[in-house]
Amino acid sequence: NMISCGKSYCPDVFLLYGQEAVQKRTFTKWINSHLAKHVPPLEVKDLFDDIKDGVMLLALLEILSGQKLPCEQGKKLKRIHWVANIGTALKFLEGRKIRLVNINSTDIVDGRPSIVLGLVWTIILYFQIEELTSSLPELQAFSSSNSSLDSSTSSTDTTSPPVKRRPLALQGGARKALLRWVQQTATKCLGLDVKDFGPSWRTGLAFFALINALRPNLVDMERVWRRPNRENLQEAFLLAETELGIPQLLDPEDMDVDKPDEKSVMTYVAQFLKHHPDRKQSDLDEKLEEAVTREQRKSQRELKMWLDQLEKEAVHAQETQGSLAQQYQVSLFKSLQVQLEMKRKQVEGALQSTQRDGMLTVDQALVKQAWERVSNRLLDWHLHLDRSLPAPLGTVGEWLHEAEGALRQEITVQQAHDNTASTVHRALEQHKDVLRSLESHQQIFQRIHKDRSVDGVPVPQDQLQDMAERMNFVSTSSSLHLARMAFLENKHHMQAFLTLAESRLKSWIIKYGHQESVELMLSNYISFVEKQHFFENYEALFQSLKQSAETYVSIDSSVDEGEMGVRRFMREVVTQWRSLSMEVRSVRSMLEEVLSNWERYGSTVASLQAWLEDAEEALNQPERVKQEFFRNLSHWMDQHAAMNDAGNFLIETSDETVSLDLKQQLLLLNGRWRDLFLKVKQYAHSDELEKWRKDHLKAVWTLKELLEAAEAKLNAPVQVSFLGVKAFLQDVEVGL
Repeated sequence: NMISCGKSYCPDVFLLYGQEAVQKRTFTKWINSHLAKHVPPLEVKDLFDDIKDGVMLLALLEILSGQKLPCEQGKKLKRIHWVANIGTALKFLEGRKIRLVNINSTDIVDGRPSIVLGLVWTIILYFQIEELTSSLPELQAFSSSNSSLDSSTSSTDTTSPPVKRRPLALQGGARKALLRWVQQTATKCLGLDVKDFGPSWRTGLAFFALINALRPNLVDMERVWRRPNRENLQEAFLLAETELGIPQLLDPEDMDVDKPDEKSVMTYVAQFLKHHPDRKQSDLDEKLEEAVTREQRKSQRELKMWLDQLEKEAVHAQETQGSLAQQYQVSLFKSLQVQLEMKRKQVEGALQSTQRDGMLTVDQALVKQAWERVSNRLLDWHLHLDRSLPAPLGTVGEWLHEAEGALRQEITVQQAHDNTASTVHRALEQHKDVLRSLESHQQIFQRIHKDRSVDGVPVPQDQLQDMAERMNFVSTSSSLHLARMAFLENKHHMQAFLTLAESRLKSWIIKYGHQESVELMLSNYISFVEKQHFFENYEALFQSLKQSAETYVSIDSSVDEGEMGVRRFMREVVTQWRSLSMEVRSVRSMLEEVLSNWERYGSTVASLQAWLEDAEEALNQPERVKQEFFRNLSHWMDQHAAMNDAGNFLIETSDETVSLDLKQQLLLLNGRWRDLFLKVKQYAHSDELEKWRKDHLKAVWTLKELLEAAEAKLNAPVQVSFLGVKAFLQDVEVGL
């Protein structure tokens, strides 16, 4: 499952082979139509394979967004660098408020078809279909028709460049808006019944209708009405490409089937929106927006005035200093409290930010201040009334306020999860301390509530009933509150742990520096992973989180479901850890491989430099001396090859400065080697020839000895008898 742009989006988990193949072809063509703009142009040939290293994906996102993204490149990149590239792409998409749930870097690196197609569809949906359909409600306003677009406001991206657009539609809303646009713009006037993005497009007539609507003189609709499907489809796609510049993303044979793939058709049809005449927001829309803003400001100011008046009434009521019963009963405290509570939802609605940066307007800030002032005044008054009760009921009342404050406390989630976890832990310990005396206060209150008095002194019945309701609320809510706080503490501990682990992982899968820095990095890795028991710490955290989650859900099963539910969070943790732990484990082998190449490079460079100096001097020696010196030239050829292999690996995996130094050093050494080798290449196999010569002489000598021995045996007299002949033959066989 995936959530796109903060909205539900569920790709087909099991695509039929035909659908998968069609989507793969369509999406590949769509990607290539954008990658053609890259400098230099890029091309995807096999979507599932070419996307694995993340280079093509990041290039596509750069073109679509206009933003430069960091990318690990090179022919010798390892899987760990592929994962880093895919991770960069996914983080960028999340920064655009596109939530990708259960899509991990490793899924894309592994080339899993359903996940790759789901990711590409999400990109198409966001960067093409939703971006283009976002203007459709505005266009429909001109025809005075109501939009059927189901939209939800999506907050503006804060990590990517701001995107000026209207609220984004849900996938279903975007589909409805696009279909409505096709119907109103092109098909209804021709009597075509287009009700989907599948079978309705099989004949090709709907494509011609779109072309006709955008360029009326291009299509003879009478001529195409009764032609074969494929002929129409082929001509429509060609006409759209040549006249409108719309790439042929679809193949006629993929369309002329019972159920054409809807996502592929939507991808293609959305391109026609680019050629719809641009319409700026009408003056009517601007005036409407201004009117709405004025009305909101007026409502907020009226709400503030009402809150100010309520505060004045509370001050006046307190100053009357009536009896305890009078203050509580006669439309004083209680009525004001009820009035304030009735306004709560209205105030919460008025404080919803409409600003791009999430900040409140001046009028909203004034409403918030007024609400907090009057709420605190009534709360203090309430505490005073309870404290004024005869002991020990006054003590119970004071404790009730403290317990209610604990249950009401909202924990502010800070940017650093470990800070939030610490805040929750401190609050949890305080709340446990307060709620620990719940039972004793209940017993005291139940005795007083039964007698309706304290040592014969009557207690206002309304106040007593209010305390009974509040005591019941604290009693029934305390277990759930403590379980929730314990879960939140463990949740933020786990998020802090995973955030730290991801941060460390990113610091390890960079372009590397010199050998010393890689050695230090490996040392830090060993310290973090092995000495600090990284994997054991996760297991302990997870078990604690799991236990607190089970306790929380056992008290309130409703918290287990939904987008913010416990079960979903636990599933996301497991999925994230599966990917993260695998990549952390692979870091060590990668660092060790880099260090191994540094050692191999250093040793071969040192020995080759020393040998080159001696070899260059040997060139001036007599031929016999040269032959002797260069007898082992093949060994130095192997050393030269090993140096280049290690050097090229390091160039691919090192940062720009180190890579440049290596290139310059290799250039100089290879230049010296080339100049020398041209002069001595005839000695390249002299040692091997000498060995072959010696082996040949040895073989000839052995054969000669064998023949002489055989000849001697054959010429020796043999006593003619069965045993003598048998012994002779055995002797010959042994000799041969």
